[in-house]
Amino acid sequence: MLLLSKNDIDKVFTMRDSIEGVKEAFKLFSEGKSEVPLRGQIPAPKHSGTFLSMPAYVEDLDIASLKLVNIFPKNIDMGKPSAPATVVLMDGTTGEFKSIMDGTYVTQLRTGAASGAAFDLLAKKDCKKGALIGTGGQAAKQLEAMIEVRCLDEVMVYDINFDRTKAFAERMQEELKSYNTKITAVKTSGEAVTDADLIITVTPSEKPVFDGGIVKKGATVSCVGSYQPQMQEMDPVILTRATKIYFDSVDAVLSEAGDILIPLDNGTITKDDFTGDLGDLILGKITGRENDDEIIVFKTVGIGTQDLITAKHIYDKAVTYGVGIEWN
Repeated sequence: MLLLSKNDIDKVFTMRDSIEGVKEAFKLFSEGKSEVPLRGQIPAPKHSGTFLSMPAYVEDLDIASLKLVNIFPKNIDMGKPSAPATVVLMDGTTGEFKSIMDGTYVTQLRTGAASGAAFDLLAKKDCKKGALIGTGGQAAKQLEAMIEVRCLDEVMVYDINFDRTKAFAERMQEELKSYNTKITAVKTSGEAVTDADLIITVTPSEKPVFDGGIVKKGATVSCVGSYQPQMQEMDPVILTRATKIYFDSVDAVLSEAGDILIPLDNGTITKDDFTGDLGDLILGKITGRENDDEIIVFKTVGIGTQDLITAKHIYDKAVTYGVGIEWN
């Protein structure tokens, strides 16, 4: 069995690798070629946390995975990951364990790559400005994915703690300097989203974190953070302005995401407003962006197929390049 740390993964696996892997995962999911039970949840209300388990299996590839991931938003105040995780990769032929890897980093990669895939497929080609709301454990890879798929001049970053926002922007400016994108900390979400072509929200907020009425025509919005029925970081106004609404999995979203469940319940939108899953777009079953004025929304909660395909690609590259520790 191969043990893979974050440093091992970083040596062989890029954000572009992750984006292409997630596209493959969405395609497999929409083709019905992956077994992905809805993730198990155990709430930990004392600490505003949740324990999650996410299994997946693709028979055609003879591979399976199990991710144990725990969402504890308050960890950010302690300098700890908000989504600590471990991924186990298993041989689909023998059931043997092939690899255990840093699931926290795998989650960051594949979650960022979901936004990256959505923007790659749905955003207008000529994008200049981005907005990122939230600076927690998933934010860095969300930012990298955004500027990986579109050459942005500037990304405005907002978080409720401005000191943390400034520190994040400074760190990202250094870590992502090869992209030549200016990373700017701002004091309000309005400053961030005004004139933004690409918008990502990645917070656990239970109330909208931006004004959907000021989002400009042609913007593409990816809402990532809401994963429970009471959470609603997305302003429902943006859903009424959007011409198309896509998902990683409509079933998964409807099982847990307040961003969609709340406006459905109060009649702001109906299921007739849904366009479909991103995998169906990749398969050519539904249409994508049709003009540069469309506002498009993508809502993701994460599916196990993403973890499985990302982990498989990481493992294959690690074996090819000889990284990691063999544990017999």
